[in-house]
Amino acid sequence: YSRYTKKSHMPSLGLALVLLVSLVSPTSSCTEQEKSSLLQLLAGLSQDGDLTTSWRHGTDCCTWEGITCNQDRKVTDVSLASRGLEGPISPFLGNLTGLLRLNLSRNLLSGGLPLELVSSSSILVLDISFNRLTGGLSELPSSTPARPLQVMKSLVVFNASSNRFTGQIPTTPCVSAPSFAVLELSFNQLSGNIPSGLGNCSVLKLLGAGYNKLSGTLPDELFKVTSLEHLSLPNNWLEGALDDISKLINLVTLDLGGNELSGNIPESIGGLKRLEELHLEHNSMSGELPAALSNCTKSIYSCSKLTALRLSYNPFHGQLSEKIGNLKSLLFLSLANNSLTNITRTLQMLSSSRSLTTLYIGCNFLHETMPEDVSIDGFQNLQVLYINHCSLSGKIPDWLSKLPNLEMLFLQGNQLTGPIPEWISSLNFLFSLDISNNSLTGEIPSALMEMPMLESDNTAPKVFFELPVWNKNQFLQYLTPSAFPKELNLAMNNFSGMIPEEIGQLQGLFSLNLSSNRLSGEIPEQICNLTNLQMLDLSGNHLTGKIPAALNNLHFLSRFNISNNDLEGPIPNMGQFSTFPDSSFGGNPKLCGPMVANHCGSAEASPVSIDPIKQIGSEQRK
Repeated sequence: YSRYTKKSHMPSLGLALVLLVSLVSPTSSCTEQEKSSLLQLLAGLSQDGDLTTSWRHGTDCCTWEGITCNQDRKVTDVSLASRGLEGPISPFLGNLTGLLRLNLSRNLLSGGLPLELVSSSSILVLDISFNRLTGGLSELPSSTPARPLQVMKSLVVFNASSNRFTGQIPTTPCVSAPSFAVLELSFNQLSGNIPSGLGNCSVLKLLGAGYNKLSGTLPDELFKVTSLEHLSLPNNWLEGALDDISKLINLVTLDLGGNELSGNIPESIGGLKRLEELHLEHNSMSGELPAALSNCTKSIYSCSKLTALRLSYNPFHGQLSEKIGNLKSLLFLSLANNSLTNITRTLQMLSSSRSLTTLYIGCNFLHETMPEDVSIDGFQNLQVLYINHCSLSGKIPDWLSKLPNLEMLFLQGNQLTGPIPEWISSLNFLFSLDISNNSLTGEIPSALMEMPMLESDNTAPKVFFELPVWNKNQFLQYLTPSAFPKELNLAMNNFSGMIPEEIGQLQGLFSLNLSSNRLSGEIPEQICNLTNLQMLDLSGNHLTGKIPAALNNLHFLSRFNISNNDLEGPIPNMGQFSTFPDSSFGGNPKLCGPMVANHCGSAEASPVSIDPIKQIGSEQRK
């Protein structure tokens, strides 16, 4: 079992908030009691986000920044999100008897929820997410001062995600607040079982409690809440089977990834006609995919609105059902790290999913052959393709050249042979290519130096990925192509010849890895044109000559490795070179400098940093 991190893909509370907006109009003045209560909040803050410039004695609090009043001169809205506020939440907010909406999200507030506030009978929306609040949220005896969420009879939306709350999930709003619809508690430190009392939330539409320490099984009572549209409990310690999940007939999003669920995916899940996203990755579910997902009309393939399906990191085995083609709306599919077989048939079936933009099928199909079948067509909208770590034999297939929108291609960890095909430069939007750890041969082709997206800082004309694309090596996730680093990784192959001078054309590159090949000749000066480069690895080759001094001008370079070559001369000792570990230069017996055992003689001086563009331009004029 492997725990992981990803962004919680839950719908915005914006829609819920819009539904709750009432007609209000500012009035000429507010009551002294409400003005005093707001000023008490201000006085208790150690950082007030410059509210003092607006919140002043002798002025009408209905005109203050972040404050809205109704026609009866009562404060209805306090909206102070993202103001940099520090300090506790003031108990005097409980004196705002007409308060409907309180938004204190995305600040640095600390302490607990004051009793005076949570006893409010007027609040509809309470958003305290993204702070540093602590304490418990579960039911406490009435004599306990910190008794949160006991009397909020009007509450509809409660968002306390991304704090440090402990204890169990609260259920009292399910009884005291008949219209309670949204409970978002993700990214806290909650523990214990999911309480059966949630079954009393008869109109609950969203339940989010991912990234906590919850355990046990999903209670039977939860499956009675048929109003649920979004159920998100990823990255907990939940166990058991999902046999009753089909009772939640209105589900649109189901995210139970990163738990310890077991058993098969029930075929009855196909009855969830509104389901758009299903995330069950990183669990212990088993069975053959055809048995779990097809062979009856009420299968997952009946979920015609499904846009995202994550089933990676489970021990599913067998072949994918041809009914996958029924998912006409599917945009994101992850089946990685299972035990699937027959990659040719899988790709042929998936290519009919014309809407597919992201496909993860790596760590399957072990020791099969990469299909070169020209009948694999489609994938016209595919942007991201992972067929990595499958130990596939064969060559880089030509059908990849027909993917006009491909932006990221990952084929590392296979046994592919032959050269890099010339058509690689025809993939106009490709900006991340990883073909490392294969058995590819030949010289680095000039076509690779002509990839449009690597020649400039421009990004592909797509705006958003449908779901975050996860880079496990860097523990990062990306929502936009422009945020993902431009990368070229040819490491651990059998490429030979010299590093082409045209490498300097790829000025958009963030990462270049040519390590563990059979490259020879000198490090070309033109590589110093790659001013965006953050990682450069040329280790484990047969490179000769001196280290270009102009590499010092790569100011963003944070990872650098030229070890195990046959380089000579002094190591530059200024700029970025002073930050690299000694291991970056080892295995080059002819190098000298403070980073290696061989110290430079008096006649040898460290190279002086020069501007690479001026230098190369001067050479071209000669």
